[in-house]
Amino acid sequence: MAKKKQTQFQITLVKSPIGYPKRQKATLKALGLKKMNQTVTHRDNLVLRGMIDKVSHLVNVEEV
Repeated sequence: MAKKKQTQFQITLVKSPIGYPKRQKATLKALGLKKMNQTVTHRDNLVLRGMIDKVSHLVNVEEV
């Protein structure tokens, strides 16, 4: 069988979380984002997609 390549997302914090609810700040922290323009890479899964959906107005997401 051929090994299926795992999709990854590159997530960049592009807008400051100042003035947004604590839950959204906690979601960014759980994603590993602390500073503006910081980029992290995560493997695709349903939990990650839900987290991205909740803070989509603060981050930029690219598929790698």
